[in-house]
Amino acid sequence: MSGVWMFKNNGVYRLVENPQAEGSDGRQGKGSSSKRKVLVHLPSGEVVSSYAFLEQILTGLGWERYYDGDPDLYQFHKHSSIDLISLPKDFSKFNSINMYDIVIKNPNVFHVRDK
Repeated sequence: MSGVWMFKNNGVYRLVENPQAEGSDGRQGKGSSSKRKVLVHLPSGEVVSSYAFLEQILTGLGWERYYDGDPDLYQFHKHSSIDLISLPKDFSKFNSINMYDIVIKNPNVFHVRDK
């Protein structure tokens, strides 16, 4: 069981399995206060909008495609480190967790911001 415990003013709480799908008031849907995130390539100022663009940047930074892993993932590795970046094959499932993983492994190159 995973998720976030949401507390209300009246002391009632409940487990929310997908907190990004619900607002702080407990309502679901597009009216929630959560915002989509985007990955920004700092040197160019461009938003990463495709895996082709991301792969071009990562290759320039010394990352290589890793083909021996899970076939449902795009994976990148560096010979100079033990780091591995694993991304869902479907770009529409590329989320903030994946973005922050890229930011941490490439300091001062990427930034995550609200859309």
